Amino acid sequence: MQIDIFLFVTFSLFALLASLMVISLANAVHSVLFLILVFCNIAGLLLLFGAEFLSFMLLIVYVGAIAVLFLFVVMMLNIKKTPIAQGFLSIAPIGLTIFLILYSQLSSVFNALNISTLKQDNLIWISWLSESQNITNIQVVGNVLYTKYCFLFILSGLILLVAMIGAIVLTMHQRTDVQKQKIELQLNRDFRGSLKFVNLRK
Repeated sequence: MQIDIFLFVTFSLFALLASLMVISLANAVHSVLFLILVFCNIAGLLLLFGAEFLSFMLLIVYVGAIAVLFLFVVMMLNIKKTPIAQGFLSIAPIGLTIFLILYSQLSSVFNALNISTLKQDNLIWISWLSESQNITNIQVVGNVLYTKYCFLFILSGLILLVAMIGAIVLTMHQRTDVQKQKIELQLNRDFRGSLKFVNLRK
């Protein structure tokens, strides 16, 4: 077995098992952790298919931001384990309906691509692990962003900077009834008058 086929089967099995654990666990924290594992396996599959940009964006956006945010929110809310009152038979029709809809959509896509009519001679196997000399997706996207769309890229960065500064300004409340420290007055204070000796009567 080739190494890329082995990695494809491994990532696919781990992604399938982790996704089943996400929907079956009662603890919300464990579900979010398995969701992060699903994202990592899907990123490995995308990297194996040669889509490096999508793989790294999935890791940065979903694992690095959204999933960690979910984890923090769940841990801050301190959600307890709640017993599931509904039985399997009560939610089975909904699950079966969703399965039939997805199966019909996938079958229509496969029929449109005519995958079953393809011959083995027409299929060309490309090992993406050995294609290290070709230009990657990240190089192509970076070349386009920093040459053709450099103005729009810098403008989007400035818009995000203004939005961040605006959010900070809006959250700062200037209250006049609160005593605040004045660092310049504390630094200019005379240390000789800071201590006072008092004689206590016996």
